[in-house]
Amino acid sequence: MPIKIPKGLPAEDTLHRENIFTISNERAGTQDIRPLRILLLNLMPTKIATETQLARLLGNTPLQIDLELMSVESHTPKNTPREHMIAFYKHFDEVKDYYYDGLVITGAPVELLDYEEVDYWDELAEIMEWSKSHVYSTFHICWAAQAGLYYHYGIPKYELDEKLVGIFEHRVTHAGSILFRGFDDVFYAPHSRNTTVRKEDIIKIPSLKILAESEEAGVYAISTDGGRQIFITGHSEYDTDTIDKEYHRDLKAGINPKLPKNYYPDDDPAKEPVCCWRSGANLLYGNWLDYFVYQETPYVVEEVGNIGEIR
Repeated sequence: MPIKIPKGLPAEDTLHRENIFTISNERAGTQDIRPLRILLLNLMPTKIATETQLARLLGNTPLQIDLELMSVESHTPKNTPREHMIAFYKHFDEVKDYYYDGLVITGAPVELLDYEEVDYWDELAEIMEWSKSHVYSTFHICWAAQAGLYYHYGIPKYELDEKLVGIFEHRVTHAGSILFRGFDDVFYAPHSRNTTVRKEDIIKIPSLKILAESEEAGVYAISTDGGRQIFITGHSEYDTDTIDKEYHRDLKAGINPKLPKNYYPDDDPAKEPVCCWRSGANLLYGNWLDYFVYQETPYVVEEVGNIGEIR
């Protein structure tokens, strides 16, 4: 089944070239099926690249997806044309009276700030509180995972001695995890962050389960019982060249970044990176949509409000 994205979204051409099927509102209206309503809160500065990455993963599923884009009103993006934001993005006031099968909250390059210092923290906190009663399952990525763990459970973040960046080996550590059904014993995922959360803080919360970990990168995936909240500390949605672009951007800015680990062949930045995480990324999002969204959300999505808040 296809993903229904706003008409004219730049991701559409990219997805067509990759044989990921998109559908128009008119065509979707002729199908006797209720699409999953997925809301994407995009906090990344590279909004067009991020919305394309996530539409690619959400669209690679047999389910019909109705994707809506949201941005925070209390922050003005500097790297995305204003016309694009007006054409394709909504603010919280425009969606708060509706119910959604799933919500994806992206990372953001604000991790070295205290949460309360982030200029849109109050708005994000309001959205995360709203999600408990208006969204069946929320999928938090990287900084959003740290922010969600802090907001919902008081779990702190810690600054690393140096930036964790590259491709890291992970293992599923929770036997029978449905989110990681079909994964190999070892799988790979990108990370690019300056802060982390610690396992000893997470295991103090009885309702949280650690699903997958990395010896080098730490805890990777955390879930509440039933999957109403999912926290992923890495960036499985990244394109092959995303870290390369970040590395050369930082070089150009004179930051002298460390070489991304396990990323360039022979650790040579002149060589083109090889993607080893794409299949796992597709399986991760497919499992989330199938088992934690499609199988569990009420057919009448408004009944999410009757299930009660996540505790």
